[in-house]
Amino acid sequence: MFEVMVMMHAVLGLLVLLAGIWVFVEALNVSQSNVARIRLASLIVAVAMWVTFAVAGYWYVAYYAADKALILKGPWPFAHNFFMETKEHVVLMLLLLTTFLPIAAQNDLVGNKGARSLFLCVAGLIVLIGVAVEGSGGIISMGAKLGAALR
Repeated sequence: MFEVMVMMHAVLGLLVLLAGIWVFVEALNVSQSNVARIRLASLIVAVAMWVTFAVAGYWYVAYYAADKALILKGPWPFAHNFFMETKEHVVLMLLLLTTFLPIAAQNDLVGNKGARSLFLCVAGLIVLIGVAVEGSGGIISMGAKLGAALR
């Protein structure tokens, strides 16, 4: 079950990132013909993030203690000390931004330049933070593998 949870966590996180890119690109070329797609994609981002958060939260509570011990005893303790500690806090910002995205998508993105700029900033932050969080997850996973290899 551990491996399934880790893979679900990573794949769902990647879905958030890819859907965030989709939303950003659609919003760059906003018109009446793609507003419905933007709103749908925004909702996909938010739902995928909440599901990711639930899966990751369960994994963290149920399984991470053993990985943490391996990481801290292994050659990459920074994988927990910096990357996991940072990820725990940054993900909360990502959760807020993804929740706000479909709300912001309800504005007049075609006619209101300010609303479109805000939407693009939120979508862009989701993408940037998503890349950082995915990269951090890779480092954390490698830290656990290296710790397990030396055990």
